[in-house]
Amino acid sequence: MLEHRQDKFEAFLIHLAESSNVTRSATNAGLYPSAVYHKRRQDPVFARKWLAALYEGYLHLEMEVVRRLREGEMHGTNKDKYDFANAIRLLTVHRENAARAQAEQRNVDAAAVRASIDRKIEDIRQQVQIEKARESNGR
Repeated sequence: MLEHRQDKFEAFLIHLAESSNVTRSATNAGLYPSAVYHKRRQDPVFARKWLAALYEGYLHLEMEVVRRLREGEMHGTNKDKYDFANAIRLLTVHRENAARAQAEQRNVDAAAVRASIDRKIEDIRQQVQIEKARESNGR
C-alpha cells in the first residue's frame, strides 16, 4: 500500500512539472492537495523534488512564450489570442521559486539567478510589446 501511495506522489511531481498547478496535479495523481502539502512539510527530499518540478514547469512556460514570440504564434488553440500578459504574470509570480530551485541545482547565489530571471522576463515583455505594435500597424 505504501508503495502504491509513493507512486501517486511521483505521479503528482510529474503532473506538477507539466502544469505548475498543485491542486490539479494532486487530483490527477489521485491525492488530496492537503496530502501533498503535508508530505512537502514532512519530507525534505520530496520538498526538493517539488521545487525542481516547479522549476521545470517554469522553464516549460518560459520556453512556450519564447517559442510563440519567435514563430509569431499569437493565437491559442481556439483561435483566441494567446494570453501573453497572464503568462508573464505567472512567470513573475513564480520567479522566486524558480530562482531558488535553479540556485539549488547550480549551487549559486539565488540573487544572481533572480536577476537573470528578471532580465529574461523583461526581454519577453519587450518582445510582446514589439509583436503587439506590429499587429496594430498591420491592420
